Amino acid sequence: MDICYDTEFIEDGRTIDLISIGMIAEDGRELYLINSDPRVISRAIEHDWLRENVVPSLPVKLSGIGLLWDWDQDHPDWPAVKMRERIAVEAQRFILAAPDPSLWAWYGAYDHVALCQLWGRMIDLPKGCPMWTNDLKQEAERLGNPALPSLSAITEHNALDDAREVAFRLKWLRKGMPA
Repeated sequence: MDICYDTEFIEDGRTIDLISIGMIAEDGRELYLINSDPRVISRAIEHDWLRENVVPSLPVKLSGIGLLWDWDQDHPDWPAVKMRERIAVEAQRFILAAPDPSLWAWYGAYDHVALCQLWGRMIDLPKGCPMWTNDLKQEAERLGNPALPSLSAITEHNALDDAREVAFRLKWLRKGMPA
């Protein structure tokens, strides 16, 4: 069963820290989790690109001055905020609930690393969790690099919405592209 996913993360060329993860299973299940580590969120807010593109979809309130922030417990995604260890448990349950899971992501190399690091080293992956992620961009290239459709009602750089778009595009490619 296909599981399409996306992660938002902060990286410095040596490490990748998960901000959020969204997953969509072929059977319709969805999972959205946000890292509760204040150091990761603070680093994201301090990063110009992440502050502009990723932070707006997170349940945080920015102060009008500087880079001060607090959690927004009234935000609809507040229940998705979890400790990293809890994210690992819930992601494992989600993946292993699928028979013969197959992971898919868009330009998924860093997504796969961010996912695997939830459990530590690559050899620490839970039994039954795929050791690779299929890359939808590579699949599109293999099929002649068609112009892929986009979902109209998504928030770009929101991990769950981006996972929904990966699932939509994978389904479109599998149904056969229009001539």
